[in-house]
Amino acid sequence: MKRALDLLFCLVLMMLFLVPSVLIFIAVKVTSHGPIFYWSDRVGRKNNIFRMPKFRTMQINTPELPTHLFDSPNSFLTPIGSFLRKTSLDELPQLWCILKGDMSLVGPRPALFNQDDLVKLRTLKGIHQLTPGLTGWAQINGRDELPILIKVKFDEEYLQKKSFLFDLKILWLTVLKVILSEGISH
Repeated sequence: MKRALDLLFCLVLMMLFLVPSVLIFIAVKVTSHGPIFYWSDRVGRKNNIFRMPKFRTMQINTPELPTHLFDSPNSFLTPIGSFLRKTSLDELPQLWCILKGDMSLVGPRPALFNQDDLVKLRTLKGIHQLTPGLTGWAQINGRDELPILIKVKFDEEYLQKKSFLFDLKILWLTVLKVILSEGISH
């Protein structure tokens, strides 16, 4: 049932955001050199690696690190990068990953391929059995600001509580967090 709802919500979201996605596509191309999409290797279900797209918000040749590890992440942003991150519009291409089945609407955010500490802790707790999500319990409880141990604690709590109603709650709270721009690294 979760997969069917993912597909239904994903198709609706793709239709709703078609025009904004085209405008973002053009804006990224016009305001900076390089590709429109940034593809990163991410750790998915059962620790399988998949490619995840985002609208590119950083200059080309930016190191592949979690944003919180940069001394000055703003110095790497493209002219519209801050806006795309603040509004989470850079995440729209991940709807493709939901269609493919690499991601779900709700689940733990997929780790970068080089976040060995996060992957190890998630594996120890059984979280690696979950399909990663566009949003998740840890996302709405701190997002980029959470230390890894706390993030894993929230991921484990999601694993224990996962249900249709809990997913709806997370989706609703995600919308509120995006509107309020809470917990986002700019």
